[in-house]
Amino acid sequence: MVAMARKAAFLALAFLMACVFLRSHGAAPGANVQSAIHNASAPLSSPHADRHPLRAGKHGHHRGRWWRAMARDPSLSPRFPRAIIIGVRKGGTRALLEMLSMHPSVITAEKELHFFNTNEKFSKGPEWYRLQMPPSHDDQVTLEKTPAYFTEPEVPGRIASMYAGLNITDLRLLLILRDPIDRLLSDYTQLMHNRGERGKARPSLDEVLLTRDGKHINTDYKAIQRSLYAGHMENWLRHFSRDHLLIVDGDRLIREPLPELKRVEQFLGLPSFLGSDNLYFNATRGFYCLRDVRRNRCLNDSKGRPHPNVNATLLAQLQEFFRKPNRKLYTLVGQTFDWA
Repeated sequence: MVAMARKAAFLALAFLMACVFLRSHGAAPGANVQSAIHNASAPLSSPHADRHPLRAGKHGHHRGRWWRAMARDPSLSPRFPRAIIIGVRKGGTRALLEMLSMHPSVITAEKELHFFNTNEKFSKGPEWYRLQMPPSHDDQVTLEKTPAYFTEPEVPGRIASMYAGLNITDLRLLLILRDPIDRLLSDYTQLMHNRGERGKARPSLDEVLLTRDGKHINTDYKAIQRSLYAGHMENWLRHFSRDHLLIVDGDRLIREPLPELKRVEQFLGLPSFLGSDNLYFNATRGFYCLRDVRRNRCLNDSKGRPHPNVNATLLAQLQEFFRKPNRKLYTLVGQTFDWA
């Protein structure tokens, strides 16, 4: 009888959480609650699920795991991120997120939410945002990543205003930057790959980076704008003090990741955990891959694609173009980088 009563209570709690989640996504709960309860009543498979409920399974199965974890441990709850990776696109944000996800005190959102840079999502309000987060304990750091945040002008003010209204004062921002020319080339490579997948024409590097007369850098090209870090940084520093924002050296993260990860651990106030045992160099892929209690893994094939060849004339133009904005950035943040 006691066992039956416990099971009934568990299923009732699962039903309640399913309804809350479905309503938060604008769905009627009736059609999906049965499958949610079925997922919630399945056994936990991850040996680390008590501390890391998001550690196993595909994205489609995460919600069921969340409900099961919260039903077993009332101290688990979706919480507002205490850290956000704000960018920059093609700067190494995915690598940074995956590396930090190996830390038992870090819980990562399962996808890029684009909450602060999308009017439709932002209008849903703070509670909707919180409910998109995986459950965590109070002593863990929930981490969200949306690289587009850094370059969207309205985002810093929205984040600052919302968190001030929530009286959350310990938010930490992570920005990973790499050589702006290398970032630009990665951006171009990704965009051209996507165009090829859709059967669209793929203009040459010179066609998109130069004006029609071939004499000047095309500042209307969005990939160029994203690499002009100083202007975006000025906008962020209007809303956040420098000590709330850590700039991770993306080039160093590729070559020698551990020192950068230790900087992040310290910045986020995390206990020291990540070490050389968590990383190994994959000679075939040409970059570091990850090793933790689950498995060895590398980033997917969209990462590390070879860049197009850049002729000497165009390279010199790019170096001259970025020289002044780079120096402005160094002054703004009090940090220098080994960029050409």
